[in-house]
Parts: sequence; structure tokens; C-alpha cells
Amino acid sequence: MDVRRTAVVKLAVSDEQRDALHRTAEQYLYCANRTADYCWSDTSYTECKTNKRQVRDALYSELRQETELQAQLVQAAIKRAVEAVKGVIERWKKGQRVSCPTFTAETMDYDTRSATFYRRKVSLATVEGRVEPSFVLPADSPTPYEQYVLSEDYEFRESTLRYDAATDEFYLNISTRRSDSHNAEVPADTGHPDQTVLGIDLGVNSLAVASTGRFWQGDDYDHWTREFEKRRGEMQQRGTQAAHNALLRLGKREEAWRKQYIHTVANELVTEAVEHDCDVIVFEDLTDIRERLPEAKWHHIWAFRRLYEYVSYKAPEQGVSVEQVEPNHTSQRCSRTDCGFTHDDNRYGEHFKCQKCGYEVNADYNGAKNIGLRYARKRTHKLRSSPKSGSGDAEVDLRINGGTLNGKSHRPIAGD
Repeated sequence: MDVRRTAVVKLAVSDEQRDALHRTAEQYLYCANRTADYCWSDTSYTECKTNKRQVRDALYSELRQETELQAQLVQAAIKRAVEAVKGVIERWKKGQRVSCPTFTAETMDYDTRSATFYRRKVSLATVEGRVEPSFVLPADSPTPYEQYVLSEDYEFRESTLRYDAATDEFYLNISTRRSDSHNAEVPADTGHPDQTVLGIDLGVNSLAVASTGRFWQGDDYDHWTREFEKRRGEMQQRGTQAAHNALLRLGKREEAWRKQYIHTVANELVTEAVEHDCDVIVFEDLTDIRERLPEAKWHHIWAFRRLYEYVSYKAPEQGVSVEQVEPNHTSQRCSRTDCGFTHDDNRYGEHFKCQKCGYEVNADYNGAKNIGLRYARKRTHKLRSSPKSGSGDAEVDLRINGGTLNGKSHRPIAGD
């Protein structure tokens, strides 16, 4: 069995590399949108094209001629679009209002053919040839960069390049793998069960972010919320009985759409926990979330509460428990286990930079790791102070999505 681990790495790019990556992303999005348009049919979902091989055979040569992209990037863009169309069709089958998927965010999928991963840099295919930006690695202490990115025990599988417009930075979500034969880690027999923790941060721009580095963006959710609001406004202006009846039907469709959307995210979140062998999914306590997220609208708050509710009953079916922790300062605290410096200036919008150690990362990702860490520390303290532990010095093995927090020494978190 393979063990997969994820790390999020910031890239140090020159002006020339930045221009090359932006141009490549522009052409990648062109291919994805062209593919979505080709696959889509406004008439019936049965007329939409979802066979990847057939779509690739129909479009690949054209897209290669129309762009300067490497072959693997063209194929990755086609694959992304087909998968998106499939997802929309599933909602269409349930009677939900849908439209052709569109791609605007600058993200690109790389595999080992379009990217060559080294231990401290990556070589990425672009429309201007290969660029080799280096990784921005934390200094000094061991981190999951060293555990998963720098370690020869792990091999790279694929990655997603993501551009953060707010900070003008590029990040790689890197997936690595090693077999169990290289991962034989036997914890001490302490009398306490091992636990692996998945932290979840909830937000406006990203609906949910896991401490594994996976993001569930809120763009699509916000888009359809605005569409429903627009249609309600149009119907309310008519003021007729027919418009009133149509408004009631629209409300029911919107409610069904929202529930299905959050169900899908909840299922994917539980799957993320299972795939990373997590025993516990940890959310922040939602009691005062309106005060903590003043920019969140009513539909965001609704989504947060429903997501927690759905995960709470779905996760136990997979043997995963669900917990909550106090959210105080999880956004301002540095998640590096050897730092933990907390200050309001650490976070600026979606960007986090520790004013003490210089650690830089997406703010929601940092928050997700802190949520997992808070539960792990709380659990460790509780088990150590338990009467069953005798002297109170018993080791407790608590892992956070691949990195380990051990009772005697704090090891790193995946993606730190």
C-alpha cells in the first residue's frame, strides 16, 4: 500500500519566470475553457461529452496548434475540464440549475512529465521553455518540507501550481508518496490509542481548507448564490401571484442546491481524512463565527454550520470522529511547531507571514494546521494528566496528517 503525503511550498520566482508562468496559465485556462465549451450542451446532459479519450482525440491536435503549451499540459487542461463537466452533470441530474463550467483562477496541474522535482527546486514546463524556481524553505528546524520534499524516501507524484493574486506569489501543492516498507513507524505501547488529526479551517474565499493542503474554494458557491439572489430580485419586482409562486419554487430549488453542494464538500472532506489515515477531523468552534468573520454573509454561515453537521454524521460511518476546538488566535499564530509566535500582524488578508521566524504560507492553510495542533495539544495534555497514566509522563502518539506530534518531541506537520 502507498502512503501519500502533501506539502504546500512557496516558490521564489524571478520576473522572467513570473511572466512565463502567467502566460502559461493563460493558455492553460484557454484550453480548459475550450474543452468545457466543446463538451457542454444546453439542451440535455445526455448530450454532453464526458469520455476523456474521445474528447482528447477531438481537441488535442487543435489545442496544440492554437497554443504553445507542452503536450502534457494540454492533456491536463482537457482532463480538468471533462471532470468539471461531469460534476455539473451530476447536479443537473438532480434537477439543479446549472451552466457550462468556466475557469478563471490561475491554477495548473503538473505531473512528473511536465515537471521535474528536485529537493530544493522544481523545473516546470512553460510556453517559454523550462523555468526552475527554487523552494522557499523555512530555516533551521525540521519541517515537513524536509520530511516529504527533501527526503529521499519520498518520490514526487503530481502537483498543482496556484497563483495567489492577493500576495502576487506562486505556490505548489505537492503530492509525494512512499511505500509502507519505508514507513514502518512503530509507536511505543503506551496504553493509549494512536490518533491522526485532520484540521479544517473555514473561511469566505476558501470555503474549507484542510491541514493536508487541500482547498475547497468558495467561488462556485458564491457565484450560484448571486445567481439565485438575482433571480429572486427579478421575481419580487414583478409582484404578481405567478411570480410569487415561482419565487417559492425557486426557494426550494436553491435550498436543495445548497444542501447538495455542501454534501459534496462534506463527502470529499471525509474522503480526504480517510485517504490520509486520519482518526479525527477537527473544526473550530462555530459559536461566535459571525463576530470572527464579519465579512461572511448569511449563506457562508449557513454553509459552515451545515458542513460541520454533515461531516459529523458522515465521518463516523468511516471510523473517523469529529471534534471542535476553541478558535482563539488560530489565524494569528504561527503553525510551525518550533515557533508558535502569535501576533495580529502575522496575517494580512489571505497571506500569513510570521513576524518572528519569517514563515510564509496561505493564511487559511496556516489556520487549519493550528486547529489540528490545538486539538493534538489538548488531547496530549488530557491523556498525560489522566489517573491511568500514573506519573503523568506517559507518551501519547498524536499525528497530524502525516507529520507527528509525539509526547516527547514535536515533529513537523505535513506542509509546514
